[in-house]
Amino acid sequence: MVRISIVFCALLCFGIAHAQKEIECQTKLSYFHEKVKVKKYDEAYDDWLYVKSNCPSLSLAIYSDGEKILEHKIKHTEGVEKKGFIADLIALWNDRKQYFESRTPKGEFAAKSCQLQYDHKEELGKNNNELFDCFDRAFKADRTTFTHPKSLYTYFFSMVELFDDEKKSAAELFNIYDDVNEKIEVEIQNYSEKLNALIAKLENRTTLTSKEIRTRKAYESYLKNYALIKDNIDAIVDKKAKCENLIPLYLRDFENHQNDSIWLKRSVSRMYHKQCTDDELYEKLVKQYDKVAPSADTKLYVATVLLKKGKDEEANQYLEEAFRLETRPYKKSKIAYRIGVILMNKNQYVKARNYLVDALKLNPSNGKPHSVIAHMYAESAKNKNCGKDNFYQRAVYWLAAEEVKKASRIDPTLQKLVNQYVASYIAKAPTKEEVFLKGLGGKTIQIKCWINRSVVVPKP
Repeated sequence: MVRISIVFCALLCFGIAHAQKEIECQTKLSYFHEKVKVKKYDEAYDDWLYVKSNCPSLSLAIYSDGEKILEHKIKHTEGVEKKGFIADLIALWNDRKQYFESRTPKGEFAAKSCQLQYDHKEELGKNNNELFDCFDRAFKADRTTFTHPKSLYTYFFSMVELFDDEKKSAAELFNIYDDVNEKIEVEIQNYSEKLNALIAKLENRTTLTSKEIRTRKAYESYLKNYALIKDNIDAIVDKKAKCENLIPLYLRDFENHQNDSIWLKRSVSRMYHKQCTDDELYEKLVKQYDKVAPSADTKLYVATVLLKKGKDEEANQYLEEAFRLETRPYKKSKIAYRIGVILMNKNQYVKARNYLVDALKLNPSNGKPHSVIAHMYAESAKNKNCGKDNFYQRAVYWLAAEEVKKASRIDPTLQKLVNQYVASYIAKAPTKEEVFLKGLGGKTIQIKCWINRSVVVPKP
């Protein structure tokens, strides 16, 4: 009986102690959370550490707030102390996965850990091979949530560093480039489609809520960052991937990969973008790609081969088939844009504009089709069929300027380029004196030829 009483008392004491600890955790959780909200991270640290150590499964705030606290500590410490906080943050992300696995995306947090180690590789003594392997494991484990632009760029660049040190081959470099580039394309599509939904609201004259305005800015920021890193990695690969390097590489590997649609797609795409299309290997790759995995993309590549051979009529049939085969709006928009550019380069401006207009309808957040249409207008300014005299012919530049302005209104990433084009077009348009002498200021004039559009003459 005495033994039972002792056990009961022990359990009672344990229960009371546990309840007291939980109350204390709740109190300290509230305290550090309020401090974090006003960015008083040093004051929040001790209470946060107590809750994390004693009640690790109490709240997700332990980990979301803890990340901010430790990032602050890392930023404001040096030496051994800093290394300790870096280790603590990596451990915190691992603990978060243990206690809140469903709310801790594997790829996202593994990439965060790798990025932290890369950013502090000197202090941690990490070499390029270790860091690349870290990113590579994270990407392959869960590429769906490995989305942060900076980490995607660092993953690729860590491969470049190994390639430059002659520790990785050209084939390995190109494979990582393709993986990262394709992932960026997926994210650009994702945010473009989300942004298109908000643009559709504006076009329907629906006022965006304050939350939607913030969301739109966030989407535009992500698109800008993805475009920036895409340009950067393309520039790096452009220096590494030259036709004289690509052709022997693909000739060597063709037999082993001739039925691999992914390898064929990447090989054709790289040779196309590097303008290695004169080599007979390009045609061989294109035909094999179309045979193994016929799609809108393959039809497009076959069309480029036919156009190069002067078989325009047959090529146009392939272009039409490429557009018809693609059914997904975002992808179909990309196909329409590429066809538009191809036809522009063949001086088939009417057909090119039709496809570019389709591209805009399918993906309203992409301003590039406007800039291509504007370029075609500007190229036609000297066409005598577009105006009865020099004044009317040069009036086309006003139309080009108005068209290219539309690009930056829907795609802020193009603002700098648009400004350059507008300045160039306006400089070539009729002067204020010419407008005054013609007496046409503020009037609408018709642009003829293939353009068949009107433009308002600026008042002098």
